[in-house]
Amino acid sequence: MGVTSAKAQSSKGLTGIADTSYSSDSALKKTLKTHPNAVLIPEKAFKKVEEHRNISYVNTGTRNLHLDVFHPKKHSKKGRPAILIIHGGGWRTGNRAMHLPLAQHLAALGYVSITVEYRLSTEALFPAAVHDLKAAIRWIRANGMTYNIDTQRIVGLGFSAGGQLAALLGSTNHMPSFEGALGDLRHSSALQAVIDIDGILAFIHPESGEGDDSRNTSAATHWFGYSKTENPALWTEASALTHVGKNTPPTLFLNSSVDRMHAGRDDYRKKLDTFKIYSEVHTFDASPHGFCLFAPWFAPTVEFIDLFLKKILNR
Repeated sequence: MGVTSAKAQSSKGLTGIADTSYSSDSALKKTLKTHPNAVLIPEKAFKKVEEHRNISYVNTGTRNLHLDVFHPKKHSKKGRPAILIIHGGGWRTGNRAMHLPLAQHLAALGYVSITVEYRLSTEALFPAAVHDLKAAIRWIRANGMTYNIDTQRIVGLGFSAGGQLAALLGSTNHMPSFEGALGDLRHSSALQAVIDIDGILAFIHPESGEGDDSRNTSAATHWFGYSKTENPALWTEASALTHVGKNTPPTLFLNSSVDRMHAGRDDYRKKLDTFKIYSEVHTFDASPHGFCLFAPWFAPTVEFIDLFLKKILNR
C-alpha cells in the first residue's frame, strides 16, 4: 500500500455509527418494485449441518470481529473445502446475516461455509476491510483441524462490495503490502478460488459507475476517504484488475443484468487467460442486482457455485 495524495484524506464518513440501511429486508423491498415474483430465501437448519455462530476471529485493536461457521456433521478424512462468504453493502452497510441461507445450503452440499464480519467505512477506511478478511483466511487455516477443513482448499466468495473484496483478496495472493498485521501471521491468507457475485473488478473504468459524487458522497468515496479525482492511484490500487497475475486463483463470475456491477470483468478474464488461469461467467438475464438473495435465482446460484468448485477443487 502507501498510495498518497497531496490532499488530506477525509474522515467525515467515519461516523462510528453503524449504517443499517442495507439488509435482506430492504433489498427485498427494493427488488419487489421491479421483480414482484422475487422471494427472500429464509434460513434453514439442515439436520446434517452443525452451526457455530458469533465466533471472535480477530481483535482490531478497538474491538473483536466475528464470524459464523457451518459445516457437515459427518467427518471427512481429507478435510472439506472452506468458503469465506463476504457480504455486500457498498463497503458501508450490510451484514453477514444476509448470507446465512447461502452458508447453510453450501454446508449441506459438503463445504465448510463461513459468514464473516469486516470493518465498514463508518468505522475504518480502505484497506482495513482487506486486512480484516486476510486475517479471517488465516483464522480458517489456524482452525482447520477444529472444523475439518482442508486448508489447501479455501475459497473467497462475495456479493457486490463483497465480490469486489473477494476478487481483490484473490488477486493479491502472496502480496505482502496487502496483508496487514492482524491475526495469526504464521498462516497464509492465499485463496485457491474466487467467486465474485456482481462485484466490480475496477473502480476507474469505462464500465464503472463508482465515484459519482454529484448528488451525494458515493460509497467508494466514503470508503477511500478520497474522490477518484483526488487520489486516482488509490482507487486503482484497490481494484482487483490491477493485480491479476500468476498467483490469481480460478474465478467464477455470477452476474445480474446490471452491467455496471461487473465493471472490468471482461478485461480481468483476458488477463487470467494470459496466465492460463480458468474462469467462468454465468449471467442471469433480467435479474436484479441482489439476485443471489432471492428465488428464483438462489437455487441456480448455489448449483453454479457447487459445479465450479467441484471442477476447480477436485472434490
